[in-house]
Amino acid sequence: MKLGMPWNGAEVAKEAERAGFTSFCTGDFVDHDAYLSLGEMARGVTTAEVGTAIAYAFARTPYAHATAARQIHATAPGGMFLGFGTGAFKVNRDWFGVPADKPMARIRELIPAVRAYLEAENGEVVSFEGEYYRIEADIRAPVLGRLDIPLLLAGFNAGMAQTAGEVADGIIGHGLFTGRWWRDVVRPRFSAGVERSGRTSSDVREVGWLITAVDDTDPDRAIRDARRMIAFYLTVKTYDPFVEFHGWESAVEALRAAFRGGDTEAMAEAVTDDMLGAIAVCGTTAQAQAMLDARRGGLPRGTAYLAPPSFLVSKRRQAAYCRASLNLRSPE
Repeated sequence: MKLGMPWNGAEVAKEAERAGFTSFCTGDFVDHDAYLSLGEMARGVTTAEVGTAIAYAFARTPYAHATAARQIHATAPGGMFLGFGTGAFKVNRDWFGVPADKPMARIRELIPAVRAYLEAENGEVVSFEGEYYRIEADIRAPVLGRLDIPLLLAGFNAGMAQTAGEVADGIIGHGLFTGRWWRDVVRPRFSAGVERSGRTSSDVREVGWLITAVDDTDPDRAIRDARRMIAFYLTVKTYDPFVEFHGWESAVEALRAAFRGGDTEAMAEAVTDDMLGAIAVCGTTAQAQAMLDARRGGLPRGTAYLAPPSFLVSKRRQAAYCRASLNLRSPE
């Protein structure tokens, strides 16, 4: 397993590359755009791979995803991947104003539709026919040419994990994932999808986020930030199968009640020690390394992105957490 991290600027990236980190990723939210950040990343690294983990799949057309990728790819010295996530129902409907039903059916079409643009040679008509996407782009200008950019899919629950195996070049794991969830739910279903597609494990990638907050000066704050990040994620009902699998219903009910009341401290306090230890890597460097080592075999086989908490954590402290995580080593 290799180590990577979410993008926190070129200066942090230089330090991370020197420390042996091989990949950087970025995503979408209301204050940052995945592809604008991806362009910055491509210009700011020396040897590392860069990618979107994740870009909101349905906020853009296949054309928009592919065009951004074509422009940025030429400047990425260590290569590039695209990672997509379907997003929550309300986010698609209320933020983007796009259809929000049948996300698995839609993503099954979006990924090959993006591939159609990326794999088109000059002079070829870019063509795709599906229920949700119909493309017949006769592009006469000689600007195409095949690009082999891996397309990954964020897969949280079992159905999406299998979909990733069937249609994508790899899977992106969520920061909430525990070793048990990887081993017992996600990896088996992802592998089943890969087998169904006629490929083997060597043909696909496994990457994922890992909530990481290291602070030797104030480890209690790092632990509290990790708890708060876990709590914020678990306010989303999409993750209920994960909660039920671990038997964490009462804790999650309490943190959701605190969230509705705007009490972020009570949210963090509702996250039990069992939940914290199973999900995050946090505390002092020694504590975090012990937690990381304990996850051996329950982490993505490819790259683990040591991701600082972002909920109510300043950009400056996120960068500090990234720098502190450079002292951690892979458990494998």
